[in-house]
Amino acid sequence: MPTLSLMPPEFSVVRDDNKCIKCLACVRQCGFDAQQYDAEDDRLYAIDANCVNCQRCVSICPAGALTIYKNPPPMRPNAHWTEGHLRNIVKQAETGGVLLTGMGNDQPFPPYFDRLLLNASQVTNPSIDPLREPMELRTYLGSRAEPVSREESKDKTRTPLVPIETPIMFSAMSYGSISHEAFESLARAAKAFGTLFNTGEGGLPEDLYEYADHAVVQVASGRFGVHAGYLNAGRVIEIKIGQGAKPGIGGHLPGEKITAPVAETRMIPEGTDALSPAPHHDIYSIEDLKQLIFTLKEATRYQKPVSVKISAVHNVAAIASGIARAGADIIAIDGFRGGTGAAPTMIRDHVGIPIELAIAAVDQRLREEGIRNRVSLVAAGGFRSSADVVKAIALGADAVYIATATLIALGCHLCQKCYTGKCSWGIATQDPYRSRRLNPEIGAERLYNLLRGWSHEIKEMLGGMGINSIESLRGNRLHLRGVGLNEVELKLLGVKHAGEAM
Repeated sequence: MPTLSLMPPEFSVVRDDNKCIKCLACVRQCGFDAQQYDAEDDRLYAIDANCVNCQRCVSICPAGALTIYKNPPPMRPNAHWTEGHLRNIVKQAETGGVLLTGMGNDQPFPPYFDRLLLNASQVTNPSIDPLREPMELRTYLGSRAEPVSREESKDKTRTPLVPIETPIMFSAMSYGSISHEAFESLARAAKAFGTLFNTGEGGLPEDLYEYADHAVVQVASGRFGVHAGYLNAGRVIEIKIGQGAKPGIGGHLPGEKITAPVAETRMIPEGTDALSPAPHHDIYSIEDLKQLIFTLKEATRYQKPVSVKISAVHNVAAIASGIARAGADIIAIDGFRGGTGAAPTMIRDHVGIPIELAIAAVDQRLREEGIRNRVSLVAAGGFRSSADVVKAIALGADAVYIATATLIALGCHLCQKCYTGKCSWGIATQDPYRSRRLNPEIGAERLYNLLRGWSHEIKEMLGGMGINSIESLRGNRLHLRGVGLNEVELKLLGVKHAGEAM
């Protein structure tokens, strides 16, 4: 392996020696060993090659002596051979390995949410003031299929609907990929606000079972942490088939992150890699999926709705139709902007389709087949604001999952190095020295505030449209108009162009 990289560091750490008080906070706080102290010379210095621009040292420096700069492109600018391509080629030439990354797709694909505008009421249909008039954000997840006979009305195999007080839930982030403190922050906030958090594929720590009534407990291909008590404790069971950041492949949590508590929760040996196969080895058809859905329902006495999570791919509408007919109560679709702790860079950036197109395609297909009421539709993958949530619901979603936004609320600076386990903010790490930097009580308060702010903005937008219930907006695409979209895109989204009347 080459000892000298052909690429200069991506970032430079600049220290103002006139401000620096040599408190060594930057050395203690940097998870990537970019900050160093030479005791013999009483000198602080930086190893720029180790810096990932997580901004922890800048934020923690009491003297404001640090600044991190992005270095200029290492080679002559070329529109085709971008800096990212160059760095990737050199890195693979040096290591011979697969390029890994964290978080979501950062390529400059146009977000369709930014090309959609919302309607507003004027004279004939007056707006509603959410501060003075009732505004309902509660929605119900599960099958809404009405019984058509007396026998069906007595059917004890019909799973109950699950209410959530806002159409926003915390998406799957497993214990192991994130710290116990981050996981607990999600659980506390979900319970306090009356929504759900998703355990991801790593099980639920024993000390957090008090929050299980607000948990979506996931059953992934590796079956980590899955047992009867886990299934019966959760509010919803989710079968994870795929996720937006890495459609078609499995998961890998490195052994360095499998500490004793993580190993106990996942029911695997400490220090061993947790490998999730790409397929479920008991699901190779819709019929197999149907069998697992009803096995889980039987195991929980038909008290838990079953969700199936899939990636947004080219034939997502047909897949969703099959899932609905297989007996799922909820379908969760994860778009290609979905985040992750670790994924092959090429797959994250080039596989899948935008969540906006997937929502519209699935909602329309289920309506055409007359089975839309059989399932709730949950969308995930890159939701950045309350406006994105409102537009997703107008396109046909019942609710949305958010994950990257929650991590940013907890302190994440999107350095995309989650897979290293060295997170300086105490989020994507199992190092107790680093993870204790995140206080679960403070983290839960920040997440609660995020939900509160977004929910209030949703009420304002609904009121502006003259709608007093979030469920009245679901699939109502007449409230959307496209800007800068071609005819094919408008047709796929099922919206008219801005300027067209109702």
